[in-house]
Order: sequence, then structure tokens, then C-alpha cells
Amino acid sequence: MLRFEDPIYFWLLLVVPLFFLLRMASWRKKRKQLRKLGDPALLAQLAPDVSKYRPTVKFWLQMAAVAVLVLMLARPQMGTKVSHEKRNGIEAIICMDISNSMKAEDVAPSRLDKSKMLVESMVDHFTNDKVGLVVFAGDAFVQLPITSDYVSAKMFLQNIDPSHIGTQGTDIARAIQVAMHSFTQQEKVGRAIIVITDGEDHEGGAEKAAEQARKKGINVFILGVGSTKGSPIPDGQGGYMQDASGQVVMSALNETMCQQVAKAGSGTYIHVDNTSDAQEELNDALTKLQKGETNSVIYSEYDEQFQAFGIIVLLLLIADVCLLEARNPLTKNWRIFKKNG
Repeated sequence: MLRFEDPIYFWLLLVVPLFFLLRMASWRKKRKQLRKLGDPALLAQLAPDVSKYRPTVKFWLQMAAVAVLVLMLARPQMGTKVSHEKRNGIEAIICMDISNSMKAEDVAPSRLDKSKMLVESMVDHFTNDKVGLVVFAGDAFVQLPITSDYVSAKMFLQNIDPSHIGTQGTDIARAIQVAMHSFTQQEKVGRAIIVITDGEDHEGGAEKAAEQARKKGINVFILGVGSTKGSPIPDGQGGYMQDASGQVVMSALNETMCQQVAKAGSGTYIHVDNTSDAQEELNDALTKLQKGETNSVIYSEYDEQFQAFGIIVLLLLIADVCLLEARNPLTKNWRIFKKNG
């Protein structure tokens, strides 16, 4: 896997088109000056050693050397060591509710954004653990397969939006079922499904799905986001979503349902508000899970590859030096000899 440690140097590649423009301007100026001296065809006969194409070839050799030099400055690196490490940790699948009700702002900045912040903070506390991401509304799908690549997990997390699922609603049971099939096949590893939702389950069956997860040794944690008093849902146009009768839709956290699902899944229900209490409580609960060996594939070493680029630059410069702008005298003499027989 090739990467560049300092890609900021790529901006220096802009000098190539700049030099090209300067060369074109110089060429046109020189051409005008030659026209003032006389007919171009006659001048060409008076200067037979002048090559028409060699200066252009030399220019592009120089520009190629500049481009490769910039690539060398950007520090090309190649991943050469892939390690399969064994770590002691847990596996956690996060099921995030992205239904429209998660846009409610009874938790700042919104239920969904607060959930993202919570997950990002949780991932920051992971060391030897694996994490996966499932998003759900009226349906559910895997957003990120289980991995120990926390950088990718955060990247996928930030891209989550309610528009990713066309089927609206809140099917927690479906999310748990998808999560159950997203773990690895390793044994003796603590597993957790963390459902982040406002509890407006429109499909039912969440308790039964949590019981199935518990029987497989998977703890189901429910993080209830929002207020039980209810909150309007922004429509993205400065107003709030309305029902068929024109009334503003109020979305309230269903704590009772969340608690029942967490109990059925032998997990914990945690209320998420504007404090950091939920984060601390979740971290404490996860540390109590059994930790086992997890296999992780890691690119742990990158070798510098600038030497190869340096050799290319050297070869290009040697070619530039060896290629004279004027025709080779030996070639000229050979042509005269051949003409005269």
C-alpha cells in the first residue's frame, strides 16, 4: 500500500504549468525576433545545426525531473509489514437510530449529533477492542463491518445522515438481528450490542430480539437519547415536521420500552442527556465484559521509497545533460558523407 507522508508538497507541482506558460511566452518572443531578421526558411538553412525538437524534449525532461522531485519531497512510503496481532479486548456493534425523530433538539445540538459525539468518545477509550456500526430506521444495514481501525470508524460515523435510509420508522428488532450476525466467529470474547435510540419503536419485537442476543452470550445495552417530555422535529427548512392534519409532530423518549429491551438483553439502560454521565456509565459497563483474544490485521511499518524516485530524477537529469540542443556534429558529418557518396 503506497502512501505519501507529506502530501502538502504536491502544491509544488503547480510550477510545472507555470514554467510551461513561461516557455510558450519565451518561444513566441523568440519567434517574432527571428522573423525580423529574415525569412525563417532561409535562417534554417543558415543554421543547420539548430534542432527544432531537441529544446522541447530537454524542457519536458526537466519538467519530468521537477515533478518526480516533488513526489520525492512528499515522502512516498510503502507498507511492508502486515502483522496479525492478538489483543485482549471486546467486540462491540453500535446500532444507531437515524430516523427523522433523531433530528429533535431536546439534547444539544441534536439527538443524532449527540449520539455521534457519544460514540466518538467511546471509540477514543477503546484500545484492544473491535467496533462495528449498524444504522437503522425502518430498516437496518451494516455501515461499517467490525474492525479495530478506529480512524475509519470515526470517518463512517461522521457521514451518517437520516437520508441514508429511505424507509422511515424505528425497527430496533431488525437492528439487533443485523448486529448479531456482524460479530466475528472468535470464541471467549465479550460481545455487546449498543443501541442508541429515542425508543420510538414502530415495529415491535425488540425484546424478543434482545433475548435471542442474550442466549448467544451478547449483552444488549440501550442508550435512550432525548427527553420524555417530547420535542418537535426540525424539517430542515426552518420549521417543524407536521402530521397529516397539520399538527406539529412531537417526539418523546420512550424510556419504558428502552428499559425493557435492555433487561431482556441482560444489559443496561442509560439515559443520554446534556451531561457526560452517560459516557462514563457506558464505559464502566463495557469494562465489566469478559475480554478475550481478538485478531487484528495492522500495517505497522512503512518503508521510505524516496530512493527510487531519486534515481529516476538522476536519470532524467543525465538524459537532459547528454541531449544537446544543437544536432550532433558526427551526425552532420555522416549525412554529408552519405550525400556525397
